[in-house]
Amino acid sequence: MPHDVAAIADTMRGRRTLVVTGAGISTAAGVPDYRNTGAPERRSIEYEDFVLHEIWYRYLWWRNEMSWTLLEHVSPTAGHRALARLEEAGLVIGIATQNVDRLHTQAGSRRVAELHGTFDAVVCLHCGARFTRAHMSEMIHAANPGLEFPAPPLANLEILAAKDEDAARRNPITVPACPRCDGMLKPDVVFFGEPLPKAPVRAASAMAGSCDVVLTVGTSLAVSTGMWVVMQAMENGAQLAVANRGPTEADRLADLIVDAEADELLVALADSLLEDPP
Repeated sequence: MPHDVAAIADTMRGRRTLVVTGAGISTAAGVPDYRNTGAPERRSIEYEDFVLHEIWYRYLWWRNEMSWTLLEHVSPTAGHRALARLEEAGLVIGIATQNVDRLHTQAGSRRVAELHGTFDAVVCLHCGARFTRAHMSEMIHAANPGLEFPAPPLANLEILAAKDEDAARRNPITVPACPRCDGMLKPDVVFFGEPLPKAPVRAASAMAGSCDVVLTVGTSLAVSTGMWVVMQAMENGAQLAVANRGPTEADRLADLIVDAEADELLVALADSLLEDPP
């Protein structure tokens, strides 16, 4: 581990580093994988399901209301805080994340491209209005007086609910419409089959075009979003350092590969670089 930290620190020292993060940086906080790795093998509700079929629209909101408050009580890990320290010191130019938990921002990172959206916001698919998830919860409870929404254990949190037709047919929820235009409301996270949000994509692309090093942490890069950012950076001449527990899709391209837990590596990396600044 000390040798691995030194190797990454040497690669980053005096250069502009973009960090690409995935679920592995948040699992230490108790947040399960966005894509439900290890969950029962049921297909998640996809964008087309959500917008075209009322049964899945209502069921997703039922499951979402049961789960969303769990993330409100999750705190950033030491790894999130280490990245914020590195950004504050000018050693990291920003973060492109596949996570929707907002833990990077809570830790103090300022330049964060949230490529898969954020779990604490809601968007209207008709007029584009945005609301906090807390406001949506108030509307749901007002539309469903007396209905209880028992929260599951954090380990069973589903960002995108898995399909369960029997449960969906028994689902009693009434979903409120947009208070501005009476349109359809959606959690502001990216569903399978839905385009990525334009602003974070532009921000990630700009950082990828200006970095000298791209460091991936806690992601296998099996989801194409993170891999796209990596390829953008490498096409602009950046070196690639990969830090993950297990293999990744980018290993064949990497200049440096470290098998390590995100928290342990990032804390040691921040300590090394900040004790011996460029």
